[in-house]
Amino acid sequence: MEIIPCGVCQCQHPMEELYEFDDQLLCDDCLSSETTFCDRCGDRIWADDNAGDEHIHLCQSCYDRYYTRCSRCGQVISEMDAFYQDDDCDEALCQECNTHYQDSRPIHDYYYKPEPIFYGDGSRYFGVELEIDGAGESNAAARKVLEIANAKDEHLYCKHDGSLEDGFELVTHPMTLDYHLNHFPWDKLLSKAKSMGYTSHQARTCGLHIHVNRTAFGETEEAQDECIARVLYFFEKNWEELLRFSRRTRTQLERWAMRYGYKDHPKELLKEVKKGYRGERYTSVNLCNTYTIEFRIFRGTLKLNTLIATLQMIHRVCDVALYLSDDEMKAMTWSTFVAGCSDYPELVQYLKERRLYVNEPVETEEEI
Repeated sequence: MEIIPCGVCQCQHPMEELYEFDDQLLCDDCLSSETTFCDRCGDRIWADDNAGDEHIHLCQSCYDRYYTRCSRCGQVISEMDAFYQDDDCDEALCQECNTHYQDSRPIHDYYYKPEPIFYGDGSRYFGVELEIDGAGESNAAARKVLEIANAKDEHLYCKHDGSLEDGFELVTHPMTLDYHLNHFPWDKLLSKAKSMGYTSHQARTCGLHIHVNRTAFGETEEAQDECIARVLYFFEKNWEELLRFSRRTRTQLERWAMRYGYKDHPKELLKEVKKGYRGERYTSVNLCNTYTIEFRIFRGTLKLNTLIATLQMIHRVCDVALYLSDDEMKAMTWSTFVAGCSDYPELVQYLKERRLYVNEPVETEEEI
């Protein structure tokens, strides 16, 4: 019986008890302690050559092809599970570090969506997305906006938006109309954005989108659908007036907030919408979200009265959709609708500015 030494520990062993690896003969103990298997391809490797970590063992080839390390904590992660801060950055982050990073930076990525915080007492909440452009996607500017908006509570966050040329998006948590008007510092926030050189209406790239919770339209899905059908019908029936109200051009609406097309009855319209526009969010009233409907028709603005009037407008549309029957909605004219807006002075002022109320001359400030 041939007795030879183990290539690692040099202990003598019978030839048949040794294992060949990497041109060496190893005893069982050394094979177990000094080598391991690549968790990706299954090849045996020296333990000291493990390109992974204590959680995942990798040969150098598999690491180079399929893995990287988190630039913050050093954890080995699959390239498929790695997060990158932007397209030009080669620093990868694991999921946990990416979450911390997203929570700490002023301007989050486009897909950032925190748990909503509801402000105000009521059943109808408005979430505002306001795009501003022209003065940079600047973290410093975003911090100044957030200092105003979140001085007392976490009301607002900022996001990247690829449709903008040199700006970012402001997104509020859901708030009642009263909270938007009387507790959220819109005046100071818009003034700060203007003072830093941002525009919204004048930028021609910006929208003002308003989300309303679906539960505001009824407790059941059936009740919600009946009310939402009347919302859609109102938009289609009064499209020309709403086009003027929106400050958008027809070309802008066709790209970002296209109309569905008029039908003679609310239920018929909703049926056609569900059948023909499933998954399409670039519509005047976007129904793709699970918990909200989104009004996308409006052009961005940094003018306080215009923003408040837009919120009041959506509030009024929701009211008539909720409290009128289908037949009453069909019979209601634009004149009747705006006659019921007298409780909202900012909305009345704006309607007069856009020649959508009584066509009497009214002084107006330039949109920004």
